[in-house]
Amino acid sequence: QVQLVESGGGLVQAGGSLRLSCAASGRLFSINAQAWYRQAPGKQRELVASITSDGSTTYSDSVKGRFTISRDNARNTVYLQMNSLKPEDTAVYYCNMGLRVGILRSIDAWGQGTQVTVSS
Repeated sequence: QVQLVESGGGLVQAGGSLRLSCAASGRLFSINAQAWYRQAPGKQRELVASITSDGSTTYSDSVKGRFTISRDNARNTVYLQMNSLKPEDTAVYYCNMGLRVGILRSIDAWGQGTQVTVSS
């Protein structure tokens, strides 16, 4: 059974920093693209950042220049470094990975979500 476990959320003042981690465990062949999404109360889930297997990254306009996504292939882990946090960054953050779990089988896996709260 493959699962993603997130950590690193919490409460921080505006202007502060947090680092989120998401580790995949279980029987894996390989990891394809990885991403972080967030969902604020009353809003739809939105893509924050993504990284491909070769390290190419994309960011939403709202976080560009403040957040950095990275991956550690040896640890099956993706990170989201969040700097200069703003109250509007408050949301539940979810990691997402495309996982190859068999010779001909891939799945789209999600973490359990971690709360990030930024106070003004």
